[in-house]
Amino acid sequence: MSELTFEQKQQQLEAIVSRLESGNVPLEEMIRLYEQGESLYRECAGTLDAYEKKLNDLEKEKA
Repeated sequence: MSELTFEQKQQQLEAIVSRLESGNVPLEEMIRLYEQGESLYRECAGTLDAYEKKLNDLEKEKA
């Protein structure tokens, strides 16, 4: 299976949050969705951190 793009991960995370916020999720599924959401969040945050570092490095090169 191919790696999801940042945008696809973000969309999945938003869908998970919506499901959890609905309150109509059985406990076992809620825990599974929460764990999946946490994983997606960490991946997205890591991607953003990496891009932020890259942009900062590019700015330093310009100076």
